[in-house]
Amino acid sequence: MSLISAIAVFFIIWWLVLFAVLPWGAHSPHEGGEEIEPGTVPSAPKRPRMAMKFLATTAIAAVIFAGLYVVVANRIVTLDDIPFLPDFKDTARWRTGE
Repeated sequence: MSLISAIAVFFIIWWLVLFAVLPWGAHSPHEGGEEIEPGTVPSAPKRPRMAMKFLATTAIAAVIFAGLYVVVANRIVTLDDIPFLPDFKDTARWRTGE
């Protein structure tokens, strides 16, 4: 896997994990029965703690990416293992023109 591909895959994993982590610990004043300030959306979180969520997202994404990298680098699962995809074993011959 090239460096650019690795960065792109890590970013996609990070982005997906972020949306899973965002709701963790989010409490709105409306849920707690507190008074809502004028001009504030009732569902807005009181203390979003985004820095902690970004750190948690990065740690979780790094673990997922490391597992994916091990699978790809050691060829534990390849495209040929997926039954509904075409056979990719002969692509090297096609690229060289043999």
